Formats: sequence, structure tokens, C-alpha cells
Amino acid sequence: MSISRRSFLAAGSLALAPAAARAEIVHTGYPTQEPELIQEMVIVSHGNVARVKELVGRQPALAKAAWDWGFGDWEDALGAASHVGNREIAELLLANGARPTIFSAAMLGQLDVVKAFVAAAPGAQRIKGPHSITLLRHAMAGGPPAQTVVDYLQMIGGADEKPAAQPLSPADVARLTGAYTFGLGPGDRFEITATKDQLSIGRPGKFSRGLFHLGSFEFSPVGAERVRIRIAESASAMVLTIHDPDVVLTARKAM
Repeated sequence: MSISRRSFLAAGSLALAPAAARAEIVHTGYPTQEPELIQEMVIVSHGNVARVKELVGRQPALAKAAWDWGFGDWEDALGAASHVGNREIAELLLANGARPTIFSAAMLGQLDVVKAFVAAAPGAQRIKGPHSITLLRHAMAGGPPAQTVVDYLQMIGGADEKPAAQPLSPADVARLTGAYTFGLGPGDRFEITATKDQLSIGRPGKFSRGLFHLGSFEFSPVGAERVRIRIAESASAMVLTIHDPDVVLTARKAM
């Protein structure tokens, strides 16, 4: 049976049409996962069991999803479930390939696992989880099933260390809050806001990060203990610099 060139081209275009149609709905970063979907996966893993089941049922690899909330404050889906004490979601994520951590083990009450981590890496109990939440707080979130882990961490010490935040006067808070510009675009700025004297920093339309005041207008963002944000006052502006560890960015707020 022979086939004409016209028939061959027509058949070929029909075969290619579905692929072309599919290409229109593939996001620009494919084959990496969609950023919006990754962020949603981490958010819903704090407590939306139904949506977690829906997402991992469709794409099991999302059980390993991780999101940077700012300044390197990485949180994965399992980490989200762990620090809020959501055992059901944590176990669902683990069943779908999430990578267990010392934080998930602490919340789930897996004492032998936590002990093994500390034995293999002495001082591991001092490592902070997402948003600077300590290991002890993860264990406490696990409730009665994790009480043996709570007792163990309290015994060895160091599992609930927090930076000593220095107070700010109302006048200082008023001076520090505002928009700090670093470019010409409408979004080229950081905004420092205050809620009950607790300062936060963020880009317009993005999640803001709380700030620990270490003294002398030097701050560390929540979840990024080694990043430093320094604010100094000049004759004409408040100057903000971000160090990670070198100067990453300089922004100014007019006086």
C-alpha cells in the first residue's frame, strides 16, 4: 500500500497537534516543578489534609517539595507538617517519598532516631528548623506520643536555644519602619513594618520575615540566623545593608 506525500504530511500534522497543544500548557521552567505549585504544597502541608492528598495523588514527587520563604529560610512539606504537629500529613508525606529528618522524627516521637542523629552528629539538637523553630518545639508539637523525645532533649540541653533579642524603643521603631529603595523599578524596595513593636521585612507582595534585633540596629531574619541586616542613619537617609555574609544589597529610606 502506497501513501502520497500530501497524505503523509496531513497525517503527520494530526499526530503532532496533541503534542503542540500540550506544549502550550507546560510552564516555562519545565521539567522543574512549577514554583506556585511548590509553594502551595508547602503551605497546605501545615494542615490541609485533603489538598495534600490531592496534590501527592497527582504528583507524588511533591511530597519532597521545598520552598525558600526568604533569606534562605527553606521549608519542605514534611517540615511544615512537623513543626505544627500534624502527624497525619507527616505520615502521608513519608509514605509518598518525603525525606525523614531529625525534626520529623522528634515530632513523631521516634526517640531512637533522634538519639541516633545526635550520636552521629554531636550538637545536632541545636540545629534550627524552618522559621528558626527549635528541635524541642518540634517535639512538643508532637503531643503525648513525643513526650519521651521532649524529656530526652531537655535532659541533654541545647535543643531550645534562641537569640537574645534586644528591645527597641517606640521612637526607634518609628525611625526604622518604611520603604527602603535599591533600584528604579516599582518593586525595587524592601518594606519594614511593625506589629506590636515586632519588626518584619519583605518585598512588596511577598511574605515578610520577622527580625530579631541583635543590638545597634543589627538584625537577623527569622529562619536565617547567619544573615545580617544592618541599618545606619546618615544625614539624609536611613541606609539598610544585607550581609550574607558579604554585602548583597544596599537600600535607602529618605529622611
